[in-house]
Amino acid sequence: MNVGIRRVAYGVVVLMVVLVGQLTWLQVVDAKKLADNGNNPRKIRAQFSAPRGSIISEDQKVLAQSVDVKDEYGKQRQYPFGALTSQVVGYQSITVGSTGLEASYNDVLLGKGRSTFGLQDVVDFLKGKKRVGNLVTSLRVDAQQKAKDLLGAQKGSVVVIKPATGEIVAMYSNPSFDPTPLASHSAKTVQAYFDLLKAAPDNPALPRAYREIYPPGSTFKTVTTAASIDNIPDVLTRTFPSLTSILIPQAGRPIENFGGERCGGTLEDSFVHSCNTTFAQLGYELGEKFPPAMQQFGVEEQPPLDLIPGAAASTGPQAGTFEQNKPLFAQAGIGQGDVATTPLQMALVAAGIANKGVIMQPHLGHIVTDDTGKVLSTIQPKVWKHATSEATANQIRDFMVQVVERGTGTAARVSGLAIAGKTGTAQTAQGAAPHAWFVAFAPADAPQYAVAVIVEHGGSLSNDATGGKVAAPIARDMLEFLLSTPTG
Repeated sequence: MNVGIRRVAYGVVVLMVVLVGQLTWLQVVDAKKLADNGNNPRKIRAQFSAPRGSIISEDQKVLAQSVDVKDEYGKQRQYPFGALTSQVVGYQSITVGSTGLEASYNDVLLGKGRSTFGLQDVVDFLKGKKRVGNLVTSLRVDAQQKAKDLLGAQKGSVVVIKPATGEIVAMYSNPSFDPTPLASHSAKTVQAYFDLLKAAPDNPALPRAYREIYPPGSTFKTVTTAASIDNIPDVLTRTFPSLTSILIPQAGRPIENFGGERCGGTLEDSFVHSCNTTFAQLGYELGEKFPPAMQQFGVEEQPPLDLIPGAAASTGPQAGTFEQNKPLFAQAGIGQGDVATTPLQMALVAAGIANKGVIMQPHLGHIVTDDTGKVLSTIQPKVWKHATSEATANQIRDFMVQVVERGTGTAARVSGLAIAGKTGTAQTAQGAAPHAWFVAFAPADAPQYAVAVIVEHGGSLSNDATGGKVAAPIARDMLEFLLSTPTG
C-alpha cells in the first residue's frame, strides 16, 4: 500500500472515530440538553399536542383551555376572556414562547409531579389516557371586568389583594392585548402580531401592574410614616412647623407643598393633609435608616409573584449615599426622586398595613385539581416581609382612615363602611401631567381587600388631576363592589 492511500485510510478512520464520538455525545451525554431545548421541533410538537389542563378563575370561569383541532398538533389553546386576563394568564406560543400562568404553572397543567396515584390513574394509563392538572386561581373575572370598566379609556392599573393571604383578586392594566393570535399554530400569524405589539406606541403587551415602575408620590408616605415611627422616638408627639416649602441642605431649590398650601402640625395632621414639608423633613432625618426601612416593605426586591416573567423590583435611595445626596432622601420621603414602584408593590404596602405589619407573598395560583375536579393540592399562604410592628401598622391604619374621613381622600368615602386610604399625586417628567394614585383597604377594622390604583398622567383630567380626584373614586368603587358581591 503506497503512502498516499495509507494516509487517506488513516484520515477516514479518524473521521469515523470523530463521527462516532460526536453521535455518542449527542445521543448519550448531551441527549437531555437537546431534548429540553426550546427550539427542538420534536419537543415543540410534543408539548403543543399533549393534553393540557385548564386555568380557571375563583368565580369558576375558564381563562385558558385546550380544544381539539385538525392540524399536526391536534390541540389548540383558547383564551375565552382575551385581553381582560391576558396579562395574568399569559399565552402559550409555538413561536415566541410562553408567559404568565401558562409558563409558571406549565408542569401543573401538563399533569407532571402529581403527588397522588390511584385506581383511576391505573385505568387511564391502560387506556392510554394522559391525566392533566387544572389550575384554579384567586383571580375573579368579575373583579377584572370592574377594574377595566373603572379605568375606561385611561391608561393605568388596578391591583387588588387579600391582605391575610396574599391572593391576588384582580390585576388589570390598560391598555391590554388579545392573546389569541399568539396561540396560533401559524408561525407567520404569530410573528406578525408579535411585531405589531412590539411596535405599538402604548405597549399593550406590557403588564404595567407588576412590570412597570412609577414615582408613587404621596402614597409612599405610608412607608415614610412607618419608618419614622419605628426610628424617630418623638415623632408621634412632635409638632411640625407650618410651612409652604422646605429647603434641604445641598438642595438647589425647596420642596413645596401641593398647590403652595401651608401645612404642618402633628404627624397625623401632616399625613391626613399630605404635607410634603413634614415628610421631606422626615426623609432627611431618617437618613441612613431610611433605605433599610424601605427594604422591610420590599422596596429594592422583586416581589415573589408566581408569574413569568416576574414582577419588577421597585427602587429607592441607596444605603451609604445620604451624605452625598441628602435632598434625594428628602424627596424619597414624599415618594419622589429615586423612589419608583410598581402598582403591585404599593398594593403590597397597603396590604402590609392592613395585615398588622406583615406582607404575604403575592400569588395567583390557589388550587390544583385533576381533570375530574378532584383537589390535588392547595397553594398555602406564605409570609414575605415583616414590614413593621403591629402597633405601628395600627397607627398608620388610623391615619389612613382619617385621610378618607377628613383629608385628601374624601372622594373614597362610603356610607357605613370605614375605608383606610392614602392619596398620591406624583410628579413625572418635565411638562408631563402627574400620575394619580390611591392605595386603600377595607373594612378598616377587619380588612378583606387592599387595592392600589394608578391613572397615568392624570387620565382624562391631565394636569388638573390629583390622586384624590381621579384614583380615589376608582378604589372606592372597587372595594364597594368586592365587599357587596360574593364570589360566583
